[in-house]
Amino acid sequence: PAPLPSAGLVALVGRPNTGKSTLFNRLVGKRIAIVHDEPGVTRDRHYGDVTSRGRRFTLVDTGGFDPESDDPMRQGIKRQIDLAIAEADVIVCVLDAVAPVTPSEHAELGLLRRAGKPVIYVANKADSPRAEAEAAELYRLGMDRLIPISALHGRGISDLEMAIEAALPAEPAAPDVSAEGALRVAIVGRPNAGKSSLVNRVSGEERMLVDAQPGTTRDPIDTLVERDGKRLLLIDTAGIRRKAKVTKEDSAVEAVSVIHAIRAMERAEVVLLLCDAAEGVAEQDAKILGLAVDRGCGIVIGLNKIDLLDRKAVAKAEEDARDKLSFVPWAPIVQVSARSGRGVAKLLETVGQVADAYRKRVPTGELNRFFEQILLTHPPPTHGGRAPRLFFVTQAETSPPLFVVVASDPEKLHFSYRRYVANQLRQAFGLEGVPVRVKYKERRRRG
Repeated sequence: PAPLPSAGLVALVGRPNTGKSTLFNRLVGKRIAIVHDEPGVTRDRHYGDVTSRGRRFTLVDTGGFDPESDDPMRQGIKRQIDLAIAEADVIVCVLDAVAPVTPSEHAELGLLRRAGKPVIYVANKADSPRAEAEAAELYRLGMDRLIPISALHGRGISDLEMAIEAALPAEPAAPDVSAEGALRVAIVGRPNAGKSSLVNRVSGEERMLVDAQPGTTRDPIDTLVERDGKRLLLIDTAGIRRKAKVTKEDSAVEAVSVIHAIRAMERAEVVLLLCDAAEGVAEQDAKILGLAVDRGCGIVIGLNKIDLLDRKAVAKAEEDARDKLSFVPWAPIVQVSARSGRGVAKLLETVGQVADAYRKRVPTGELNRFFEQILLTHPPPTHGGRAPRLFFVTQAETSPPLFVVVASDPEKLHFSYRRYVANQLRQAFGLEGVPVRVKYKERRRRG
C-alpha cells in the first residue's frame, strides 16, 4: 500500500545525555518507512517516519543539531528549542528522571511554554519503580503531566505514543482546490542553490502565473503555473533562513532546510533537487534524496548556475554529482541556469516525463510479453541446485509503480536478480526517474 500521509512533525528536545537518541531509535526503530530494495541509500539518523496506531508522523531528533561547543548547555539547547518552536507540530521534551534539575532546564521549559504548541514532557531513564519515584521531583518544573518512560527498555512508550497521537493535528489541511489535478513538484536543495530564482524564472517566462500564495510560517510557498498544457504546482522551500530566524553561518540552517524539504516532499509526486554546480553535491543533498526515495517520489536533479562555469567544469560537476548520488543512478540530471534561463525548458520537460512515468500504468499483456523475453535471455540463477520459477507479473499500483511477480520460492531469488528485473522494467517502459518497486509473491499451490 502507498505510505500514509504524514500527520505532522514531532521534535524531540532536551539537554545532552537525557536519552533523546535512544528514544528516537525506540520510536522509529523497525517501523521506519523503507519502500525500495536498493542498497546504499544515504539516510540521516536524525529524521524518521513513525507509524503508530494507523497514523504516520515525521520524528526529528533535534539533539543532532547541537553545534560543537565547550558549553552545549548554553548554546546548543537554545538553538534546538528555537528549531522545534519554529517547525514542529508537537514537541516532546525529554528530561532525565534520575539527574538533578538544572537551571538550564528551568529556562528551557520557560521557552517551551511560550511556544504556543503542544508540549509532552517525559522523564526518561525511569528504569525501575525507584527511578520512577525520583522522577516525581521533576514536577517542581511546573508541568501538569509527566510521562515516566525507559527508552532503553521500552517502558512507558505506549503511553507516550498515545499522548503524541492526541496532540497531533486532527487531519492534514485540505488541499488547494485550484491546484487539483496539477503535478506537484517539490523544489528542494540547500539555501544557496537558486530555488527561488528558478521559480521566478519559470513563472515569469511562461507569463501564465495562476496563483502565488505565501504559506504560513511553517509551510513552503506554492506557485501554480501552466506549461505546454500541463499544470504544475511548484512547492518551493525557499525563505528558509528568514522563517527559521537563524543566520546563514548558523549550522542549524541546513537542519531547517531538511525539515522544510520533508514538509514539501509529503505533498509532492516529483522531487526536484537543485544543486549549485560550482559548489557541487553536498552530504545534505544526498540525505534529502534518500528521504525522497524512502517516500517513493519521482526524482530529477538540476545542476544550477552552469552559466558561471566553462564547459569542462560543467561536465566535471555532472560527473561528480552522479558519483555522489550513485544510489539513484536512474534519476536524470539536467544542466540549467535559472538566472539566464538556459536549460529551464529541458528541466521542466524532464520533470513532466518523470511525472508521466510516476503515474504510468503498463497493460498486463505488455508486461508479460516483456517478462517472457526476460526469462528467455536472463533466467533466474539456480539456488541450492534449483532455480526459482517466475510465472507472471502484474502492476498493482501507480504513483509510484508497484509490480507484483508471482513465483515459486521467491525468497531464493538473489538480490542482484531482483535489481536486474527492476532495472529492465524501468528501461522497457520508460520509467526513468522513478523508484520502481517490485514485490515477489509465492504462488499458491492447489489442493
